[in-house]
Formats: sequence, C-alpha cells, structure tokens
Amino acid sequence: MKKLTTLLLGFLFSMTLAQAPATYYNGTSGLTGAALKTKLSQIITAGAQDKGYDGLFSAYPSTDTDSFYENDGSVLDMYSENPNGADPYTYRHGQKKCGNYSIEGDCYNREHVIPQSFFGKKAPMVSDVHHIRPTDGKVNGMRSNYPFGKVNNPSYLSKNGSKTGPSVSTGYTGTVFEPIDEFKGDIARMVFYFVTRYETRLSTFSSGGMLGGSAYPGLQEWEKDVLMTWAAQDPVSPAEVIRNNASYIFQGNRNPFIDHPEWIQTIWGTQIIDTEAPSTPTNVAVASTSTTFANLTWTASTDNIAVAYYKVYVDGIFHMNASNNSATVSGLNQGTTYTFYVIASDAAGNVSPQSNTATGTTLIDNEAPTAATNLILGSVGTNSVAISWTAATDNIGVASYDIYVNGQLMGSTTDTSSNIANLNPSIVYTLYVVAKDAAGNVSQPSNSVTATTQAIGLNCGDENFETIPVAASTYSTYNWTSNGISWTSEDSRTDETINGRAITVRDGFLTALSAPNGIGDLTVTTQRKFSGGSGTFKIVINDVDTGKTIPYSNVITTTTVTGLNVSGNVEISLVNSSTSNRVAIDDMKWTCYDDGLATEENAATKSNLTIYPNPVKNGELNISGKDLGNIEIAQIFDYSGKLVQTISQPFKNSNKIMLKNLPKGVYILRVDRNSLKFIIQ
Repeated sequence: MKKLTTLLLGFLFSMTLAQAPATYYNGTSGLTGAALKTKLSQIITAGAQDKGYDGLFSAYPSTDTDSFYENDGSVLDMYSENPNGADPYTYRHGQKKCGNYSIEGDCYNREHVIPQSFFGKKAPMVSDVHHIRPTDGKVNGMRSNYPFGKVNNPSYLSKNGSKTGPSVSTGYTGTVFEPIDEFKGDIARMVFYFVTRYETRLSTFSSGGMLGGSAYPGLQEWEKDVLMTWAAQDPVSPAEVIRNNASYIFQGNRNPFIDHPEWIQTIWGTQIIDTEAPSTPTNVAVASTSTTFANLTWTASTDNIAVAYYKVYVDGIFHMNASNNSATVSGLNQGTTYTFYVIASDAAGNVSPQSNTATGTTLIDNEAPTAATNLILGSVGTNSVAISWTAATDNIGVASYDIYVNGQLMGSTTDTSSNIANLNPSIVYTLYVVAKDAAGNVSQPSNSVTATTQAIGLNCGDENFETIPVAASTYSTYNWTSNGISWTSEDSRTDETINGRAITVRDGFLTALSAPNGIGDLTVTTQRKFSGGSGTFKIVINDVDTGKTIPYSNVITTTTVTGLNVSGNVEISLVNSSTSNRVAIDDMKWTCYDDGLATEENAATKSNLTIYPNPVKNGELNISGKDLGNIEIAQIFDYSGKLVQTISQPFKNSNKIMLKNLPKGVYILRVDRNSLKFIIQ
C-alpha cells in the first residue's frame, strides 16, 4: 500500500463520521441465535432507502474505490484485485461499464452476491448496495448463479485466482464459485447481511443450493459452514469499514457483521468465552522486497484457544490481515524504506502486544524487459487481425504489451494475444508489439508480421471447435478462446464429434462473446446425439431473440440463415429449445455485417464529418460538419473493437466531445452509421 496522503486521511476521517450512532444497535444486548438475527433484521430494515438499480453506479466511487492496495482511485473489484502485486487490469468509475464483454478487462458491471434470479429481480433486493459489488463482467458471468464453496479442479480460473468448478465443500457436489482468500470474509459477511435483512422473505426466494427456506438459519447448512469458516479466516478489513460507512451514507443502513463480526458466532455458532490475548509475535523480518512489495515472516504467536489472524502495519498504519505467520505487503513505492510490525488476534478479538519492528527498502528497477518473440498471425477478417506471441521476460515482471500497427500505437494488453479491430478491408498491415514493465522500462520491438485484411462479405467468424477443452462427457460450463473470439457453453459436453470435434449442448446454450465486425449470414452444422427428437436452436444476438432458428435432428444438417444484419460488436448465442435433446454443433461461421462503408475515406466522405486536430489533444474531440445537432448518438471504440464511450446527443451544445481518460492509441468514432478514425498520442 502506498503511504496515505493527506487527501486520503481526510477521506478516512470523513468516513469515520458516518459510523453507526451509539443507539443504532439498541435492543440487541443479551440476545443470541434467531432472536438476535430477527432484531438485527428489524434494525437494518427500518432505515434503509432504495436508491434504485441505476443508483448503484453513483454509490461506487465512495463505497468501492481502491484506497488500500494500489491506492490509485480505481474501482476496487474483488474479482480482479491482486493483493500481492500489480492488478491484471483496472477500471475507472463511470468508464467501461458493461456493455458486451468477451474477456477479462472489457468492462465492469454490478455483481449480486445473492443472484437476482433467486428473488426474481425484485426491489429492494435488486438494488441493495450491501450485497452488490462492482466486478469485471467476464468473471461475474463465469460466477453465474453458483453458490460459494471450495474448488479444487476449476473449469474456469480468473486472472486474480477466482475459480468456478465442482464443489469439494462437505455437503454439496454441484458447481460453486470460490473467490480469492483476500475477499472470502467480505463475501461471507455480505451473505450473512442478506439473509438477516430479508429473513421474512426467504421462504419466497429460490434456494440456488445456497439459501435456506426459513428465517433461521437462512442458509443451507453446508453453505453456512463454508461462510463461517471464511469469515473467521478473513477478518474485517479497513476497506470493509470504509465501505460500510459509505453505504450507510448512501442507503441509510449498515451491515452489522462488519460492525460486530462476533455476531456471526453469536447467531450461527457455538459460544466460547475467551478473555485471554495471544502472545506477542516475534522475529518479524523482511525476507525479500521487489519494486512494489515486501515479503514478511515472523514467529507465530500462541493462544489458549487459537490465533485467528495477524494485523500487519506499515509505517504505523494498519495495512492488511494475514492468516498465518507470513505476508506479502503490496502497493509500495520503489526505492522507498518502510517499517513493519504485526499484532496477533484471536477469534474473540483479544489482541497481543505489538511485535518488534522490521525495516525494508523496495528495489529500483532500471532494467527493460526482453523483446517479445515469435509474433504470429491468427485469423484475419475484413477489418480485424488476431495475433499472438511468446511472452517477454523481465527482472521484476512484464506489466503490459503495446501493440503497433503500421508504426502507430493501437493500444495495450496484459495478455500474449490480441484481436485488433477497426482496420480497413483489403489493406496490408504490419504489426509488432513492445513489452513494458511496471516502472515504465520498454523493450525492443518484437518481430513484425504482415497481414492483408479480407474484402467485405467474407467470414468474420469461423469456429471448428478443435480447440475446445479436453474431451469430457461431464455436462458443465466450458470456456475457450479461438481465432480472437471468446466462447462459453452451458450444460454442455466436449467428447462428441461431427466433422471432427464438436460442442454438445443439452439444456443450455453456446455463445460467441463480443465478436467484432457484426454479423450478416450465419452457417451452422448440427446433429442430435443419443435419444430424443428434432428441434431448433434460437438465434439470439445481443440478448435479442432474432426470431430465426437453426434446426437439428439425428441427421447431420448444415443450415445457413441469411439477413441477420447486426453491426458492431455482437454476442451470438444458440439457445436449445429443448431441455433434454443433446445436440452437437460444429463448423459455425458467419459473414461480417456490411454497412457499405468499405474504407474510412468513404465513411468520412459520406458523413461529411472531420475530426481536428488529429491526433487529438487535451482530451477534446473536435468535429466539423453539417447538421451536427441532428446526430442522436456517438460511440467510441478502441483498437480491439470494444465500446469504450457512448454519448447521447453529442453535439447538442457544442461541436466537442470530451474524452474520458482514454489511453494512447487508435480509436474509431461512430456517429449514426458513419465511422472516422482518430489517434490519441
């Protein structure tokens, strides 16, 4: 964590003013079990205000800003935060809200820790900030509606280590979602809040393998055991306290299990009276440092019952909790000397004396990464090119790769592959990448590759399913990436074939996520496997049922559906109309959407619009042209085809568009049906 600035200290002070009034929990003294739970339900329901689902985004700058890890003002996302190093990607409040997504880092949305489907998307549950967090759209989608539990062999692993897969938690064998250790307690306390506030409604909610059907205990026994363990292993953090105070300002009620975490045991556990503090931790030492973090070790404390966790302090300020006698302290500045000490705590809240103080200095990094190698082409479309490369190396770590097209910076990625959209048809492009580390050191360019984009009307997507996950007869959710497009299939298996490997869908769907360049016509090969009857797949594009279908039977059938004609990034889903027919899908391809704009110059001529200056300066996009006031909407897409900004009635008051902190690179401005390219340097 970076040293707290005066501004941040002021912010923290203002949040303390929002702590619970002394009388907030009146009436709880002496209560235990169901009686305490019911009293808390009455307290936290009485003052609650429903600010609406759209109001959540206005709450998040105060409830979910990263002030404790990178301390950079970004969105604090439980599904992408890396507490022990650089985040794989970050979001800024109000920017890159979902929207379509295909991979992590595309956009963020609102994650209901208790899924909306459990309570039919009804108010006030659907907009209760205490259980709805801003999270990456892709990971949120992969969490789906699964309960929380322990996963050993994940079918999906996010970039920060969150997992989806078969449960190994005692008492449940279905699919579960497991967040990283840093946020397990946060999630547990949110769930306990939900089943407490809404205890009188639980009998009307769906269980989802998670909720109980009665006010007490309010949870399935197995889920209760998981969450109680998580709450004990991951104690309340400063970030949770800040969030609880900010939520109180926004919504008018509190999460009592952040204010009084001991009430989890009082309500759902066995009471143990413990007044003895742990012994003092000793031999605190800085084992190693990097440019941004320090690894600490110490000799464990002892306790009459058990040490629950250790509080880690940096320069005298509480930084984090550690579950054992070591910790990685992240978010530090390079070339800076810090002091560290720890304090042991037991489950009853008894704390030890302070340990010895250790000092460590972070490293300074002046060494550039090696060049990325083996840059190769993937699929080439009408205005997109997929590339991949072998990772660069660095003495500390590679932070990102800049992508250059014809000598211009198009954008950056943390992956070793990318899909570059917003190119022109029938044009030769030369591409290379440059590696960067967190200190800003830059490598030499990789090797270059050359690609010629296809003419309008040719395939935009071509999936033969040869790279789907390893053949398995287990029906599950599978995810993979092919030719620059991310795919997901639900209630499906991977061991059947048609013209080679195929994906077989039962009571589920197959989806191509955020495919660039739109869709014109769609061709699919199908065959029903095993027993059953004939049926159809509905074609759903961008969550809209097109009314068109793909038929299937026990005979191998190839079908082409024409005239779908949807532009921009598209999410293409085939949804099985049957809940029991097991249908293999192979050789799925589609043509690009053709809006008649074969080149950028044609688009500019047709629209009679001009961007000036280009490259743009000072975050202002100046537009000249006729009838600007009649333009209803403007959209800005980045180098990969992702929508990064939308402006309604953009030229109502001026001919300028204010850009929202977009990084350097090449972008497309789309106004109505016309497109213009511009550069941010």
